[in-house]
Amino acid sequence: MPRISAATIGEHRAQTRDRILQAVSRLSRNQGIDAISMTDVASEAGITRTVLYNYFPDKATLLLAFTERVTGYFIDGYERELPPDASPAERLRVFVRLQLAGLLAHPHPGPADLSAALGPDAYQRLADHVEPMQRILTGIIEGGVSSGAFRTPDVTSAARFILAVIGAERVPLLSGETTAEEAETVVCDFVLRALEALTP
Repeated sequence: MPRISAATIGEHRAQTRDRILQAVSRLSRNQGIDAISMTDVASEAGITRTVLYNYFPDKATLLLAFTERVTGYFIDGYERELPPDASPAERLRVFVRLQLAGLLAHPHPGPADLSAALGPDAYQRLADHVEPMQRILTGIIEGGVSSGAFRTPDVTSAARFILAVIGAERVPLLSGETTAEEAETVVCDFVLRALEALTP
């Protein structure tokens, strides 16, 4: 087993935790999060199951940590790609593009399957971890409504519908039936028409 060199125990633990989450990321691209076992993760990370359980006592806890990391990547990418003067429509397009890229980079089952795999309590905690992304989307819609670019009677419902439309592209993307670029065009055209965007 490869050893990790670190100046302190804290650094060693941080490096090991990072290796574990990187292992989950690699495995998710090949077999999907729902099919990954703790044994798979330990083997991919080059550690024993005992060590893995010292960091994450069960799969639900591991997936929560992984989801939190992916959410952080999404937020960083959104802020990095977005021009300061971007229109509401441009902001929405960047949001959709990064969501679709995330589906490809970290394949995962749909909400119903994930809920069945994790159980309702763990699934709710998982949903709480992605709330920052939902908050970004709500802010985009609210900004569009305020500027007159969008119209919707209920911002919260509109955000929920948009996430559902993005999620509907998960299977076509993962099966290779469509590309990320094609999915982005389909989703954005549909959503912007639904919001009655005044700008393309």
